[in-house]
Amino acid sequence: PPACSVGEANAHRYKGENAFPFILQNLHRYFLYVALIFLIILWYDAIHAFWFNGSFGIGIGSLVLLANIVLLSFYTISCHSLRHIVGGKVDCFSCVNFGGARHSAWRSASFLNEHHMLFAWMSLFSVGLSDLYIRLVASGAIQDLRIL
Repeated sequence: PPACSVGEANAHRYKGENAFPFILQNLHRYFLYVALIFLIILWYDAIHAFWFNGSFGIGIGSLVLLANIVLLSFYTISCHSLRHIVGGKVDCFSCVNFGGARHSAWRSASFLNEHHMLFAWMSLFSVGLSDLYIRLVASGAIQDLRIL
């Protein structure tokens, strides 16, 4: 410590997340950015699934795709990396620009982060089931039922 009259025997060697192996933790944050791009594409597909021959309609397939993207979105926004993006590097929310909004976003992300594993399992099963349903419809094994 600076106030201590005796110096430390060894220099600090800890470099945080800037040296191996901890730099690999940053990969998680970069994969989040890639996942956000895929979410945009999947949201487009899910919304597009509600249009049949130029008119609005609802089918089992469109509901399956909607449930899939909602669960994937909850899984993604509950990630601790996203929580760090909205509220990280801030020690005092009232001392920064948009502090109230950032604090609200951080609290929401923190609440969702508590259920991250639940969203992981739910989205895992929804991806598998939606892929199976689409494959069966595409192969002609079953027919997509229209509700509206």
